[in-house]
Amino acid sequence: MDQKRLFLAIAVSLAILLGFQVLIAPHLPKPAPPTLALTAEHPLATPREGPPGAGVPPAPAAEPSDAPRLKIVAPRLEGSFDLLGAKLDDLTLKDYREDISPNSPLVRLLEPRSGNHPYYIQYGWTAAAGETLKLPDNDTIWTASPGTLSPGKPVTLSWDNQAGITFQIGLTVDDDYMFSVSQTVRNATGQDVKLFPWSRIRRDYKPEISGYYVLFEGLLGVVDGTLQETSYAKDESEGEKKGGIAYDATSAGGWAGITDKYWLTSLIPDQAVASKVNFRYIKDGGNHYQVDYVAADATTAAAGGTMTTVSHMFAGAKVVTLLDRYQSQLHIPSFDKAVDFGWFYFLTKPIFFALDFLNGLLGNFGLAIMAFTVFVKALFFPLANYSYRSMGKMKLLAPKMTALRERLKDDPQKMQQEMMGLYKQEKVNPASGCLPMVVQIPVFFSLYKVIFVTIEMRQAPFFGWIHDLSQVDPTNVFNLFGLIPFDPSAYIPLLHLGLWPLIMGCTMFLQQKLNPPPPDPVQARLFQFMPIIFTFMMAKFPAGLIIYWSWNNTLSVAQQWLIQRRTRLAKPSLART
Repeated sequence: MDQKRLFLAIAVSLAILLGFQVLIAPHLPKPAPPTLALTAEHPLATPREGPPGAGVPPAPAAEPSDAPRLKIVAPRLEGSFDLLGAKLDDLTLKDYREDISPNSPLVRLLEPRSGNHPYYIQYGWTAAAGETLKLPDNDTIWTASPGTLSPGKPVTLSWDNQAGITFQIGLTVDDDYMFSVSQTVRNATGQDVKLFPWSRIRRDYKPEISGYYVLFEGLLGVVDGTLQETSYAKDESEGEKKGGIAYDATSAGGWAGITDKYWLTSLIPDQAVASKVNFRYIKDGGNHYQVDYVAADATTAAAGGTMTTVSHMFAGAKVVTLLDRYQSQLHIPSFDKAVDFGWFYFLTKPIFFALDFLNGLLGNFGLAIMAFTVFVKALFFPLANYSYRSMGKMKLLAPKMTALRERLKDDPQKMQQEMMGLYKQEKVNPASGCLPMVVQIPVFFSLYKVIFVTIEMRQAPFFGWIHDLSQVDPTNVFNLFGLIPFDPSAYIPLLHLGLWPLIMGCTMFLQQKLNPPPPDPVQARLFQFMPIIFTFMMAKFPAGLIIYWSWNNTLSVAQQWLIQRRTRLAKPSLART
């Protein structure tokens, strides 16, 4: 076999291992959605509501700090509902803190417009064309009965337009992060009333995102069974080109919202009723990102009758088992895709469940990763055995190969023929050493995804100095592991090398020593640098992934040493020249 081709195959494998998700975005480009024609009967055609093309009113320009509020008290949530304009704009997650410090502030998901990071959810109605109703707006003050929203204690917001119509928003909250919302219109007039109920999530600032292709953050949803993702940058560019609407579609069912790495706000309309979903960008003195639903067809409150629309909203942490439960109970299509499991979803999610199960048994996600590594090694044991036997034979053949290269260095063609003959005679496959790494690439990427994107891994400790498996090893050899009060990586990012990456580099070096060196001296020298290169390149990876790779290498070294020892005993003739 041509050694250059072998080396190229190895190089390509390494490039895939380290660069695949950095060089290629995890989502293929999607065709632009068709533009829906608007008629005079559709609320989006009326120019008086909000920004161009909007079916919901604009955000209030200011917000008084003394506006009345409805208190929210739940096992995993606390906050309040702004009765001025009917907005859920104050929500804190009681189970999560900003960092691992015990005194760190709780994560605040939603914040009023008077705060630094305005982010809220709002409900309302738009009148059909020709209607001249007085509707609730941003200046409407609602009354709440009773005074506190908690599980098992629903609250109803009410407002009377003093013209025979009463608007009500019924609210319930469960023990986790799901709200049920009913929008009711009580018509005491002598005429039918046609209205379009709507809901929206609005973020009036551009959040700081991680910036990794491996993770999506922005506007997303499942529409017609298809996951739609629009980044903040795409929302801006497409929104400016299309009059504020970056994406729109009409369908029955689905969900849409705004996702962060670990947190989600989502609107879940009545799954049996057709609605129009919009992803918007509004440039009005700043960056404003909005996801909204509006009924595709007007609903009618008959004279003397009542009209009610029921929907749900999620505001909380993206706990995988919780999303699965809501998906099953409320029949929400692909709600678990709020967690960015990526292209290898069919591997990533089962790997997550395996780690979660092992964590339940062992009480530590780091130990769960190590136990999972043993399982993976057992799964690929036959392939690894075949590969290590071939490499053991290659190592024993090295003296013969060196002599052959020296003897036929002036006749490359004949040298290649005799090399191939020797490989065939001894039943050695020189490419087999690449197989374990190539086969494990999807597992490696999937595990990386699980560690990086799932909230279950957030702030999960190991032992010693690793307090968060989802973050980089905090130690650094360049400041003597903290003895010198100086962080050189703040000035030169490359100068961060923790203890676990060093351990990983040592295991790679040991594994390399057991492999046969390439016959070509240039290739052999290059391979000697691979442990150093990998050590620095992976130093910025999550500690959980480094622990996996270190433990995987250690198991490989033990397995490879044992197999090669058996090969030497079984094939003593190979060592003779």
